[in-house]
Amino acid sequence: MNETRRAALQAALDDLPLVAILRGVHPEEVEAIFDVLVAEGFRLIEIPLNSPSPWESIERIARRCPDHVVVGAGTVLDPQDCSRLADLGAPLVITPNTDPAVIAEARALDLAPLIGCMTPTEALSAARSGALALKLFPAGKLGTGYFKDVKAVLPAELPVLAVGGIDEHNMDEWVSAGIDGFGFGGSLYKAGRTAEDVGARARVLVAEWRRIKESLDQASELEREADA
Repeated sequence: MNETRRAALQAALDDLPLVAILRGVHPEEVEAIFDVLVAEGFRLIEIPLNSPSPWESIERIARRCPDHVVVGAGTVLDPQDCSRLADLGAPLVITPNTDPAVIAEARALDLAPLIGCMTPTEALSAARSGALALKLFPAGKLGTGYFKDVKAVLPAELPVLAVGGIDEHNMDEWVSAGIDGFGFGGSLYKAGRTAEDVGARARVLVAEWRRIKESLDQASELEREADA
């Protein structure tokens, strides 16, 4: 991962940590969908490897990826897939589970492992193995109370993204609980949804994230003024 892409990844995690999950996308439609996502502000885009012809889709978006956007694969289960991602210049390695072998290979190739976990054991194993960020999955089924209990034992500097069952209606609840970002699957893209529809959904999700963060910033400013 070159310095430009590394800086783009860190900027995305700091400012707009929202991952677009394009499960089921076809190569012939992926470029139009990718373009509208980028236009609406998404900077992290994932093609799950159980999509139709996923490597062709990843190659297509990697070729047109602007410097401030980072792309890669989801549902990465085999360490050998990391080499293919490195060759394509697609550094995101996103998993549904915690496999230290995948994390180790991603790190060895200077990729960015965002690792799926559910239990404290999995989360701590991913952290020890070198995960760049954690993906709490399935977040919607587990709930914010569960997340807060798990977060209490995790390294404070390790970002955690909620994936599964998240949309604009419950993002605020999760941010209030301390989540660092989100991955959006069916609430953003479903097989057969047009690029225009995806763009409209993306606009809503990005706007809600920005509204929440602005509200938090305003609250923090009021607290500082009250303490002054």
